[in-house]
Amino acid sequence: MENVKTATKKPVVKKKVLYVAAECKGFMTTGGLAEVAGSLPKGIMDTDKTYDVRVIMPLYKKIIDTYGEKLEYIGQKYINMPRDKQYCGVFKYVKDGVIHYFIDNRYYFYRDGSPYGHYDDGERFAFFSKAVLEVLDIIDFYPDIINANDWHTALVNIYLDVYYKKNQYYTNIKSVFTIHNIEYQGVYGKDFNYNVMDIGMENLSLVEYNGNINLIKGAIVCSDLVTTVSPTYANEIKDPFYSCGLYHIINQNAFKLRGIINGIDINFYNPKTDNVIKPNYDLKTIELKKEVKQNLQRKLGLQENPNACIVSVISRLASHKGIDLIIDRFHDIMRENVQFIVLGTGEQYYENKFRGFEWAYPGRVKACITFNTDLSKEIYAGSDCFLMPSKMEPCGLSQMIASRYGTVPIVRATGGLRDTIIDYGDNGNGFVFQEYNSFHMLDKIKQAAGLYTDYKDQWKELVDRVMKMDFSWNASAKLYIKEYEQLLNKE
Repeated sequence: MENVKTATKKPVVKKKVLYVAAECKGFMTTGGLAEVAGSLPKGIMDTDKTYDVRVIMPLYKKIIDTYGEKLEYIGQKYINMPRDKQYCGVFKYVKDGVIHYFIDNRYYFYRDGSPYGHYDDGERFAFFSKAVLEVLDIIDFYPDIINANDWHTALVNIYLDVYYKKNQYYTNIKSVFTIHNIEYQGVYGKDFNYNVMDIGMENLSLVEYNGNINLIKGAIVCSDLVTTVSPTYANEIKDPFYSCGLYHIINQNAFKLRGIINGIDINFYNPKTDNVIKPNYDLKTIELKKEVKQNLQRKLGLQENPNACIVSVISRLASHKGIDLIIDRFHDIMRENVQFIVLGTGEQYYENKFRGFEWAYPGRVKACITFNTDLSKEIYAGSDCFLMPSKMEPCGLSQMIASRYGTVPIVRATGGLRDTIIDYGDNGNGFVFQEYNSFHMLDKIKQAAGLYTDYKDQWKELVDRVMKMDFSWNASAKLYIKEYEQLLNKE
């Protein structure tokens, strides 16, 4: 018998992506960036098995307190900063099949509370950005692509372009920069360069803008690809009104700008399995949502009225979220057959206004001036409508989360809200008003409350459409993979 050679499979060469973020769901969360960092890497690997996506972020005190000895120590080195050398430890933890690396420096990151708002944020994140590039040998992971996010990690792509690509280990690394909110740009005086950033005079123009250092500007210029979190927002930031002063830079680099809508974690936000809400339900058992609503009313001290349309807001209480519109027409809103719930913190003026409304409408208004993830899910599930009258909204996740729980969004057509919600009048999945105007917002609230109260069959059909919307990471991951592939295939 002739010898038969058995073919051996060649090992798949993985395409390696290092996802760099200041926060990540499951470890440190303040907003949408954490949701993306906690979901997109897994979404990409689940969609395309040829990708190996890993996350790297600072090791905050909260992470140490939560995970402790579960973190695996990998190694350490010292990072040269303009004034001294700083210790840099590297730890590792695998969550949901994704490898996460953590940059340890107790002086910079071992602090209570928010990761932002400290007097030395610029220095803290400059150290982190340099450390990301310096520890690739320790983690033994030289990526094909580095995807940095927002101003906190902008210097990763700037340093890569200015200095590190001269080294053979870094030469072929492509850089992607994702803008989650262009309002926060990392603007510092010019002394920031000499004291912290340490960019040579020959390259300083890359990060200079309007007489200051602007880290977002530098990342836009230095990166191979720039993404934002929705197609509409990608177009909006070319306009002076939305760009917060950077429209010249955005338009000069428009050829590398892409808008990719975010998704949500449909397992974390799932009314059928969510252990926070009782009873659980899905599209087939949607009638059980009424019990969730009653439980919410009872918990928050609202009148247990099944016919009242609960309108909820879960938001940072800030002007760009459209809170002014709500306050302007609040008494008109309460003339409708509605109950109103607000969950969030922010500017003291807004907090006190909603406390006042709760006092003025006992049993019909509840102001929860706090941040509570479990309570937010109870409100998403127990409400009938979810209001987002934003002046600007790069992507927005709340309208997607609300939809997941069968709660109908009422939104203004801006950013990702325009890309995800279509008006009921166009056979859509919510109520949409175009102009930033409190009367237009009020009209849509009246339409929604009227439909809920007087046309139960039509309301049920609308909820059915809303719950069938696919806001998973599947589509977004495919679009990121498409952009990554084009980058890797460029000469």
